[in-house]
Amino acid sequence: MAGHSKWANIQHRKGRQDAARSKLFSKLSKEITVAAKMGDPDPDKNPRLRLAVKEAKSNSVPKDVIDRAIKKSQAGEGDTYDEIRYEGYGPSGVAVIVEAMTDNRNRTASNVRSTFGKNGGNLGETGSVSFMFDRKGEVVYPASVGDADTVLMAAIEAGAEDVESNEDGHTIYCADTDLNDVSNALESELGESESTKLVWQPQTTTELDLEGMQKLMKLIDALEDDDDIQRVTANFEASDEVLEQL
Repeated sequence: MAGHSKWANIQHRKGRQDAARSKLFSKLSKEITVAAKMGDPDPDKNPRLRLAVKEAKSNSVPKDVIDRAIKKSQAGEGDTYDEIRYEGYGPSGVAVIVEAMTDNRNRTASNVRSTFGKNGGNLGETGSVSFMFDRKGEVVYPASVGDADTVLMAAIEAGAEDVESNEDGHTIYCADTDLNDVSNALESELGESESTKLVWQPQTTTELDLEGMQKLMKLIDALEDDDDIQRVTANFEASDEVLEQL
């Protein structure tokens, strides 16, 4: 799934920019608040909250922001959010999954439909593209944690399903329901991960040229700019040459 790994790198490019940092913090804080409100406010007793906190830390969210998001859930502050998944096709027939948290379903649905339409895509029904993806747990470690064999053995012992290792690092996949246990086992063996989260792993990918990538990224950027959208996944693949030009 090289295309998926490249997608993960591109997906976070805006997060590395100062202008998008506060938006990223806001979305991660929202996930923490929702997770804490749905279960125990103690991350050790709430697997979803623990994963949300780990992902926030991996994106350098300050501890006080994390603590405030948890306290907010217990104080009954703020709105009640619904979790919604939208599915559709982007330019060149690329399958796109959009995950949202919203306090207004009508507003979000209207905005997502409009964004797809304005950027060469079409919003479909729930289930229209998700069958082309597998829901997986993903744990990412830097290359410095060890060589491929070391990480592979640790992943096998932890109960993971697959490992991708290259010069950039190691990406470990597991069943979505096993993510908390696998990440805990890996942490005890390899230390803190760079990222731990649930992802949509495409079963097949669509190869895009430079023009196709530019059109797709315009759609994805527009979707990610919406405060209601938590994450966007697409089943594209592009050559290193195209990615460098992009």
